This record gives sequence, C-alpha cells and structure tokens, in this order.
Amino acid sequence: MAEIKFEIKENIGVLSQSPKGWNKELNLISWNGKEPKYDIRDWSPEHEKMGKGITFTVDELKEFKKLLNGMDL
Repeated sequence: MAEIKFEIKENIGVLSQSPKGWNKELNLISWNGKEPKYDIRDWSPEHEKMGKGITFTVDELKEFKKLLNGMDL
C-alpha cells in the first residue's frame, strides 16, 4: 500500500478525547500535496497515527453546516 503523506495546515479544534488519549479533531489538511481539505478524524497524541475519517471541501463543509443548523439539537 502506498504511503499517505499529510500536512496539518491548521488545527481548528478538538471535538472529544478518548480514554486512551486520542483526540477527535477538526483540521485543515493537505493530503499527498493536494489542496487542503477540512478533515474530521481521530488522532494519536503526537499525530503519528490516525483513525478513519471524513474530508470536506469548503463547499461541502458549508452544506454540512446548513444541515446541522437545520437540526433541532
């Protein structure tokens, strides 16, 4: 399997932390040198390991925000 390269351009915030110290974070990340995308996933404390996640373009994130704003939470 090919190595995945990433660069965290901006750490926006931590959504939660597991008992093992991993953080679920929202970050702006460039994957394999491409245009940065907004990303939600679990990260080990030093960002050396990651869990599965989801990425959003700016337009997708705007639509996601609209959906969340329309929810009765």
